[in-house]
Amino acid sequence: MAPRQAQLVPPDGWMEIGAIVGAQGIKGEVKVHPNSDFPERFERAGERWLWGSQDLQPRSIQLQKGYQIPGKNLYVVKLDGIADRSQAEKLRGQMLLLPTTDRPKLLPGEYHSQDLIGLSVFHQVSGLEVGVVADIFTAGHEILVVNVPTGDGKLAEAMIPFVTVIVPVVDLANRRIEILPPPGLLELYLPNSEAEPEED
Repeated sequence: MAPRQAQLVPPDGWMEIGAIVGAQGIKGEVKVHPNSDFPERFERAGERWLWGSQDLQPRSIQLQKGYQIPGKNLYVVKLDGIADRSQAEKLRGQMLLLPTTDRPKLLPGEYHSQDLIGLSVFHQVSGLEVGVVADIFTAGHEILVVNVPTGDGKLAEAMIPFVTVIVPVVDLANRRIEILPPPGLLELYLPNSEAEPEED
């Protein structure tokens, strides 16, 4: 699987809640890949902001309604002023943003998904760096997508279940994650990986 391209970074003071990936139907609805664990951000009407690589500042837009596509990590949302498929397609690749002041408070052990992107991942036993978190998505439970160097100048995408027994340490202050992958997990992506400690 080819690694994902580097994502755009929102301006200071703003956080991405999702990326528009295309049009849905002919009435101006758009499909959004979420970068948020809070579905109300896509389902509840209210002000959101659009931003793309050509924009100097995010621009306000009203979200009228939205819903999750069953079985998929995608939402369909209706934005004010976007009335047909042509207008919706023009928004492809743009971000939906909220001010960082709108972050919900988290319980201990909870994390905002975007805070994990870019953190270095280390094997807790060997101490070796495994790679860098490139994405996080939900498939029954949360999965960390870790870009792992393969030694030939390329990157492999390792899928690491984001559960405490496998990811015991998330250190946001030092921007590092420590993992204890079960035997064989990293070899799925790196057959000759040295990140796995040797058995005695």
